[in-house]
Amino acid sequence: MMGQGALAIRSFDAADTEAVIALWRACGLVRPWNDPHKDIARKLTAQPELFLVACVDGFTVGSAMVGFDGHRGWVYYLAVAPEMQRRRIGRALIERAEELLLERGCPKFCLMVRRENTAVLDFYRELGFAQDDTVVLGKRLISDL
Repeated sequence: MMGQGALAIRSFDAADTEAVIALWRACGLVRPWNDPHKDIARKLTAQPELFLVACVDGFTVGSAMVGFDGHRGWVYYLAVAPEMQRRRIGRALIERAEELLLERGCPKFCLMVRRENTAVLDFYRELGFAQDDTVVLGKRLISDL
């Protein structure tokens, strides 16, 4: 069990791969059509410094995959270990992501929440996010299946 050590947020390192994937699985973020190993490999080709890992006592307890396309900032795979939730780790990851995006001149920070993940919507609202009147469309260019 993790202690009450200090929270450290840093950029992802390849040695974090299995711990981060285990975290994503524990948080229900992995889907059959998204291979987490491939998602990590892809992220490491673009702005790898924006792939954040939160650690307490040497244990990976959170992650946030952040990106900036020059127009909008995005966060994906925001996850906090279930046993560590409600300890402000998710908030700290979002705040660090905001800092990094502001440093790059990002005017708006966006995220997507799966429709069935209603519990997390209040968390994001508390952090100042609001639902936009938009529809997100997607088209798979590379299949992970």
